[in-house]
Amino acid sequence: MNWTLEVVVVPVTDLDRAKDFYAGQLGFTVDHDTKINDEVRIIQLTPPGSGCSVVIGKGAVPDMPPGSLRGLQLIVADLKAAHAELSGRGVAVSDIQILGENPQPVPDPLDNVGFFFFTDPDGNGWAVQQISDRG
Repeated sequence: MNWTLEVVVVPVTDLDRAKDFYAGQLGFTVDHDTKINDEVRIIQLTPPGSGCSVVIGKGAVPDMPPGSLRGLQLIVADLKAAHAELSGRGVAVSDIQILGENPQPVPDPLDNVGFFFFTDPDGNGWAVQQISDRG
């Protein structure tokens, strides 16, 4: 039996601001933006190439403090290109960092150990890691 992770709920304060950030600055696809009434709205966004989406919303999503989510991680094949792309879109990204050592030689020294970090407008924390054969 396969167990696939399909959705992660990201707690935010302002749905429109968060939607603009995730879609406009990060380039996530807006799968749907469903407003059921003034108290219930669900927005699902998916990173390009991902099988897992993020959901932001109110009313029909778990109540969590905005900005409390940490450890979300995106995988890319080219960390330098991803860093340049997000920087060019106005996302405040950290410098590229090497965390640890590869246990064996790899074609690109950033593979597996290269990261950069950013937060969304509410402070939810994201990492971007280079894994060339999966990104």
